[in-house]
Amino acid sequence: MELQGTVKKITEVQTFASGFQKREMVILTQEQYPQPINIEFLQDKINLLDTLKEGENVKVGINIRGREWVSPQGETKYFNSITGWRVEKVLDNGSEPTQAAPSHSATPVSNENPFASDDDDDLPF
Repeated sequence: MELQGTVKKITEVQTFASGFQKREMVILTQEQYPQPINIEFLQDKINLLDTLKEGENVKVGINIRGREWVSPQGETKYFNSITGWRVEKVLDNGSEPTQAAPSHSATPVSNENPFASDDDDDLPF
């Protein structure tokens, strides 16, 4: 899956006692109702955020992960996380850089009504 938006925040690397590392980025989606989405980058993927700055437009390859947790009282809860694995910068207008090729039409365009000369109207209504 992919998400596209503007970088709102990039956190510092968090290192845990086990040696596990993660870094988070919040992007603001570019839709009718923009959403701030928190994306985690884990272990060797934390370096993907090194060249990014707040305010840049990016497209992020993500995976959605789910976990089940049972509390000591026996109550089951479910948690979701969004994990990033690829980041690419996009142009400010929200689209990827593309090279436009000129379009050449082989037939001239006519403004005439093609149905204006139909004399035999065989429609039943």
